[in-house]
Amino acid sequence: SDAPTSGTTTPEQGETGKPTDDEKEEPEASSVNFHDVKETDWYFESVKFANANRLMSGVSETEFAPMNHLTRGMLVTILYRLEKEPDCSVSAFSDVEDGMWYSKGIAWAAENNVVSGVGDNKFAPNSNITREQIALIMYNYSNLHAFDTKESKSVAEFKDANSISEWAKEAVEWAVGAGLLSGKGDGILDPKGNATRAEIATILMRYVEKYS
Repeated sequence: SDAPTSGTTTPEQGETGKPTDDEKEEPEASSVNFHDVKETDWYFESVKFANANRLMSGVSETEFAPMNHLTRGMLVTILYRLEKEPDCSVSAFSDVEDGMWYSKGIAWAAENNVVSGVGDNKFAPNSNITREQIALIMYNYSNLHAFDTKESKSVAEFKDANSISEWAKEAVEWAVGAGLLSGKGDGILDPKGNATRAEIATILMRYVEKYS
């Protein structure tokens, strides 16, 4: 399962904002022109990388909305872009209609065992994605490409390690060991916290630089 849960998160700071379904637009491969992303922000280089590599676009031409939540459909669409949008079958999930901006990405991800849904033949494309879900999806994506996923690290140092779902534990240990996920300070990992657009941009940059 990669079942959705609730919470809030960014790697280093608090967050506000609601999810947006902007991932259907192609970004401009250029430097950061977003009014809400400054060079002094911890996520500046990550957003610049994700935008320039056509992985993430803004919610408008001038806004990236770094603190908005990222949805499950968005992350899968981003990985589908990373794959150069290969042909795939129609999604079998009952809550994923054909022809939606995320339909092909979800169909591709399910077809290649990158995602398994949230149970009851549903994917929950518009649910906010959590940190442990990101870990599992990126772990499955890595296994799809036969990348080394043995670089795991114990998460026992985190105060909330016991809150990691059993189905995500191996993937979270890998994500921490690979440097994709880090604590949020005060010994907190926040596995069930919702991820933001800035956070996933950072994870994507770390991932591509490590494995490409």
